Amino acid sequence: MNQVRHVPVMLQRCLDLLAPALTEPGAVVVDCTLGLGGHSEALLSAFPAVRLIALDRDQEALRLSGERLAPYADRATLVHAVYDELPEVLGELGAPRVQGVLFDLGVSSMQLDEADRGFAYAQDSPLDMRMDQTAGVSAAEVLNTYPPGELVRILRAYGEEKQAKRIVSAVVREREKEPFTHSARLVELIRDALPQAAKRTGGNPAKRTFQALRIEVNGELAVLERAVPAAVGSLAVGGRIAVLSYHSLEDRLVKQVLAAGAATTAPPGLPVVPERYQPRLKLLTRGAELPTEEEVAENRRAAPARLRGARRIREDVL
Repeated sequence: MNQVRHVPVMLQRCLDLLAPALTEPGAVVVDCTLGLGGHSEALLSAFPAVRLIALDRDQEALRLSGERLAPYADRATLVHAVYDELPEVLGELGAPRVQGVLFDLGVSSMQLDEADRGFAYAQDSPLDMRMDQTAGVSAAEVLNTYPPGELVRILRAYGEEKQAKRIVSAVVREREKEPFTHSARLVELIRDALPQAAKRTGGNPAKRTFQALRIEVNGELAVLERAVPAAVGSLAVGGRIAVLSYHSLEDRLVKQVLAAGAATTAPPGLPVVPERYQPRLKLLTRGAELPTEEEVAENRRAAPARLRGARRIREDVL
């Protein structure tokens, strides 16, 4: 397994966003999506006094990143957990308040590149797609057992796939002949099901379906919906959060949580806004920041990335 190929997305910008909160002695930073440890390694290297807590649901990622982060073992705690479990993890480690939180929501390079994981539509592999291979249902089970209406909903909601009905009709017809087990058969079915015009836009025609299946299998949006507010809640005053999203559904969710934290909750018309209605967050990015053209040229996986950041400016007041 060659770890050199893993290039963390928007790395320097993430470090710059978090830096002001991580220079204090005893600062704790959480990498909620450890993956192959690229962002974590950079955080430990750039901030010699910082303590890192890193989460991943993928045990293989934890093993590989553990090797990579071995030189920093005295300052790094790696935990097998999904990122919406953050408050429990921090509670168990005696660090309920932290100075920095980073999310990189992309599928890790390792998961995309390991053929037997089933994330990639460019090569034939078993339709698994579970980030934690010890739990949950696989993509094949979703395809083979979900009612047609539910599959259409998933493809539309999570893949923004306009041709969901056509694709699902073909899936249902084919699964009755033989259950789906591998990705190549699904890719071929999607190609055959789509009208010519739909094949001419937006890269591989299977991309949206694979994204939708991955989100469903891993409960990604439901997890994220719980995780971002939990992360904001775990920030100490002055603490900072940076979130890298890779599709509009994730980015919209992150935007809503951060925007709500940065807004006043006072009823309209108050001459003076009481403390408890004041914003908890200050936004650090104007809209979502995009990777530079140079970065995209070097690392095509950075192309869809959207980065948002915020700083905690006050405690909740009841």
